[in-house]
Amino acid sequence: MRARAHRHRLVSVLTVTLLSTALSVAGSPAHADQRTEQNPPDRIAQQITDGLQLAQRGAASPGGLNFDPSLALLPAEARGKVNFLQADVDRGARGKLRAAQRNLAGLTAATPYTEKEAVGTLGANDTVPTAERIAGFGTGARQNSAVGIAGDLADDPNIPTLPAGSEDNGSIPLAFDTGVSGARQAVRTTGVIGDGPHGSAGDGHGDFDFYKVSGVPSGVPLTIDVGAQGDFNAIARLYDANGGTVFWADDPSSGNVSVSLALPTTGDYYLMVSGSGPNIGSPTDPNDPASGTGAGSEGAYSLKLSTQQGGDQDVYGVDLKAGDVVGATVTGSGHHLSFYDAVGTELMGSTLDASGSYASASPLPGGGNATVDLVAPRAGRYYLAVSNGVGAYRAELEAYRPGTEVERKGTVQTLFLDFDGARVNTSIFGSGGAQHDLSPLSAFLPGWGLGPADENKVIDAVVASVKENIATDLAKKGTDPHFAVRVLNSRDNPDPFGRPDVSRVVVGGTIAESGIPTIGISSSIDPGNYGHEDTALVLLDLLSAATPNPNSLNSYLGPQSDKIGFIGRGLGNIITHEIGHYSGNWHTDQFDDTANLMDQGGNIAQMLGIGADGIGGTADDVDVDFTTDSYTPQEPFTGFEDTLNTTAWGYSRGLG
Repeated sequence: MRARAHRHRLVSVLTVTLLSTALSVAGSPAHADQRTEQNPPDRIAQQITDGLQLAQRGAASPGGLNFDPSLALLPAEARGKVNFLQADVDRGARGKLRAAQRNLAGLTAATPYTEKEAVGTLGANDTVPTAERIAGFGTGARQNSAVGIAGDLADDPNIPTLPAGSEDNGSIPLAFDTGVSGARQAVRTTGVIGDGPHGSAGDGHGDFDFYKVSGVPSGVPLTIDVGAQGDFNAIARLYDANGGTVFWADDPSSGNVSVSLALPTTGDYYLMVSGSGPNIGSPTDPNDPASGTGAGSEGAYSLKLSTQQGGDQDVYGVDLKAGDVVGATVTGSGHHLSFYDAVGTELMGSTLDASGSYASASPLPGGGNATVDLVAPRAGRYYLAVSNGVGAYRAELEAYRPGTEVERKGTVQTLFLDFDGARVNTSIFGSGGAQHDLSPLSAFLPGWGLGPADENKVIDAVVASVKENIATDLAKKGTDPHFAVRVLNSRDNPDPFGRPDVSRVVVGGTIAESGIPTIGISSSIDPGNYGHEDTALVLLDLLSAATPNPNSLNSYLGPQSDKIGFIGRGLGNIITHEIGHYSGNWHTDQFDDTANLMDQGGNIAQMLGIGADGIGGTADDVDVDFTTDSYTPQEPFTGFEDTLNTTAWGYSRGLG
């Protein structure tokens, strides 16, 4: 019998839906399912996990998505069409590569810490008030900045067990209804592959067991644990209500499947369990139980389905200084991490490895089942919670000071706004390695009804907007006493990009020129600002398009508008959004009542600060700033993000 490993291979076979001919993503396969099954993807990530290969792949997306949407301000028409689930899988593969490369750098081993709650029990450290404090952790001279937590998650005795579903349950119409609906529910059951009418003892087409989960909201994590018995090698495949594949997963080394992912849309889902074989154990038509092409591995299994965190949760408290940059990752049985503040507010929760979006220079850990990051806005006690699993886990918790703060005394980060056009290698955005020439700002002035004589006025307004958002607000409102930043531009200053501590935003270019279907995109999400020499793009074709176009600044202009003031503030906000990414911020909710410079694309009117009159450049326009806001539900994080202080601490003056 094989040893059961705590590792799984997760494969997503969805691709980006084409937005239009102009926004088509190059290289998207016409028959993704067929290609995926013939050539199972994620091989590079699996080889990295196994320590067999360390290929230099840059930021290219192993799963095929040609850019990382978490780095982008997407057009309105992209909402619901860009496949964020595929992006999560791709990001996890990049995170494994980054973690493997990071480990080769010979980092100092973490100080061990063993959970005090007895193995197999729960309730002792399940909440913030009952958390175990890890003494001596931090960034001080005599503190441990890296801790390896060895813990164990106990099984939840309150999860109901259902009798095994009766055959034939081999298709979506015949699926066994688990009764799990919405969020915060879980069930267990058992099954056998091979006992149905289409197994090896029947017609030999292959036995499949389908399970229905109803009405799960978008963004809620669905956790699937299949425990294979004996030599059975299980495969789990999730379908949506239309029979489209959401993901499939298997682990030949253990036979088990353990997956936790936020679902892309609200609706009914159907889990198929089968056995591996020459045909990957899947039907050709999930609505036809006899559509398999041959029986694969057969045997008994246990199944746990959950849309709740539930069960055991282990919480650990640490004392941090203001500005400490903290990251955590978990391997083994844990599949969910959260950071909390002292009053129990969730600051970031995650069920995936997001470290593939970090800057390559970032020291933060990754490569596990889930990662979280935090820039402490003020000194105090913060909490790391591990959950969503049963059995042993290891959590890595590491803390650092911001990247610019540890530079030589007096170092100040420069942000360079390039209005002259530029040549950019788009591999930094996860979109292949081609060089692209981007047009300057001046080429887009006619789209707003402006001419060459207006260019300086637009640049003045843009620079003023960025300086107000970054230099003025962060110094005035942030908690970083050493905040300092320099904002330069291509009209008034020689191009400094390429020198140390200079990041840039190229303001110009089009989707066709860049090859990326977006409005803006940044090279990384970098809590603590360790990259120092980042690039972002703000493309101007959609923003200057003729009306009607929901992405165009023209759509919000009227006869009473201060046109140049509005264009300057709008471009400045979008530029600041991309700077906010390479300063460490993820996307916030663009459809809630809080206007935030880090709001995700799709509601550009809120980003532009359009007031109640629906017209830009008028007296009721809103000054949109960095603030505290909930994460966007389109991306797989929960909690409240303090984008103000995350950005402010990314620009600490060097203290030497």
